[in-house]
Amino acid sequence: MERPELSLPQLHTFVVLAEELHFGRAAARLGIAQPPLSQQIRRLEDKVGHALFSREPGRVALTPAGRELLPAARRALTDLADGLDAARAVGGGRAGRLRIGFAASLALTVLPGLLRTFRQRFPDVRLHIHEMTAAPQIAALHDKTIDVGLLREPPSDEAELGFRTVLSEPFVAVLPSAHPLAAQRTVDIAQLAESPFVLLPRAVGPHLHDQITGLCISAGFTPQVAQHAVEWQTVCALVGAGLGVSLAPASIRRIRLRGVAFRGIEPGTARTRVAVAWRKNDQNPLVTELLAMAGRDPR
Repeated sequence: MERPELSLPQLHTFVVLAEELHFGRAAARLGIAQPPLSQQIRRLEDKVGHALFSREPGRVALTPAGRELLPAARRALTDLADGLDAARAVGGGRAGRLRIGFAASLALTVLPGLLRTFRQRFPDVRLHIHEMTAAPQIAALHDKTIDVGLLREPPSDEAELGFRTVLSEPFVAVLPSAHPLAAQRTVDIAQLAESPFVLLPRAVGPHLHDQITGLCISAGFTPQVAQHAVEWQTVCALVGAGLGVSLAPASIRRIRLRGVAFRGIEPGTARTRVAVAWRKNDQNPLVTELLAMAGRDPR
C-alpha cells in the first residue's frame, strides 16, 4: 500500500470545512483568509484524485469521496493528538512504564508504602513488579530488564549502579518454639553454635549471607548449614519444622508461622540495610521520581 502524502494542516482544514460546510465560517474558525483555505482543499483533492466537496451557489456539501475520508481524517488527527499527549506525559514523568524488582521480605516493610505513594501521585504509570533476590536484581539492572531494585545489603563494587539506603534494621534469632533458647528474651549469638542453621544460599544474596555468617564467626563459630532456602518465609517454615535455627532481619518477625519464635540477639549492634538501586545513567524521569520518594533526590 502506498504511503499517503497528506499534510496535517490539509487534513485539519478538510475536517473543519466538513463540519462547517461553509468556506467563510471554516476560514474564521481556522483563523485564516478564505483563499488559503480553498487552496488547501484543492491540494488535498489533487492528492486524493477526486473532489471532496460539491460547490454550488450558497451550498457546500461532502461528495461520496469526502464522506469516506472524513472518519479517517478525524481518527488521524485524534490519534496524533493522543500520541503527542502520551509522549509529553512520558517525557514529563507522568505516564509510561516502571519496572521494579524487590526482595520478597521487603513486602513486609518499605515496598507497600512506596508503591502506594507512587501510585497516588502517578496513577497513569504502568507498574511491573518482579519478585527477585539481590543477585538477580543486580543482573536485571545491568540487563535493563528492571529500572529500579529494592534489595538488602547492596554491593560496594558496582560502578554503574547507584544505591541509597532506605531502611536499617537489627537482626533477630529465628528459633523453633520448642528450642530451649526460645524461653529467653534475648539470645547470645554464641549460644547458637551447636544448632544447625537454615540460611539463604550465598548466590542469591552474597552480602547478606556474608553478614550473617560474619556475625557467627565474630561470636566464635562457623555456622553449620543444614538447609538452604531462597525466601525468608521458607527459612522460617523450615525452622518451624525443627530443621535448624537462623538469623534474620527483624522485619521477618511479621511472618506469622506456627512453631516459630523470634528473639533479640546479643550483641545487638549489627544492622542490615535495605537499599534502592538504579542505573546511574538512566534518564527515565519515573526513576528519578521514585528515588525522590524513597529519599532525597539522586545526585
